[in-house]
Amino acid sequence: MKIAVLTFDAFNEIDSFVSATLLNRLSGRGRRAYITGAADQVTSRNGIVVEVQKPLEFAGEADAVIFGSGMKTDEIAEDPAMLARMNVDPARQLLVGQCSGALIMSALGLFSGEPVCTDLMTEPLLTRQGPGVSDQAFHALGNVATAGGCLASQYIAAWIIGSMLGIEQAATVIRYAAPVGQQDEYVSRAIATVSPFLTTEAGLKAASST
Repeated sequence: MKIAVLTFDAFNEIDSFVSATLLNRLSGRGRRAYITGAADQVTSRNGIVVEVQKPLEFAGEADAVIFGSGMKTDEIAEDPAMLARMNVDPARQLLVGQCSGALIMSALGLFSGEPVCTDLMTEPLLTRQGPGVSDQAFHALGNVATAGGCLASQYIAAWIIGSMLGIEQAATVIRYAAPVGQQDEYVSRAIATVSPFLTTEAGLKAASST
């Protein structure tokens, strides 16, 4: 399974790095997340320069795509040339936006009336585009999901892993990264958050057994 973590200039480090790190816990099982961008390098909102691992066109061939957020995401969402490079398809891919990443998903026409999760700063921008914003950390409809808040990265990773490999595998990954002494709390919250939105056979089977 190949996962594209779309990362643009002025990106939020938590969004891109936490999701990618959690997903790459499974790299030994053929699952790999790649920092994916429009140029050879991207610079975070705090000046961290990162080498891009895959070009933006990789979004079209990945099994799952994470639309990360950042200070310039609204500009990306208004750039037809950039949008044309993201040839995604919810019929064959898992697609999830974090915070302002939902603006790009909206511009690509990926929402169909479902509640959309985002951060407080992005909410008025997204509302002007049409989608209704939900006061939830995570929501999914079929293969399209959104998450609100930087630390919702754990839910994005859990949903992707749970959809592909089952929620038990997702719980294992979350447990490994959770603060010592709080593992049960973190795992329980992650399972409760994403389990209602698992639609694949693997995910539903594992969720029903927890």
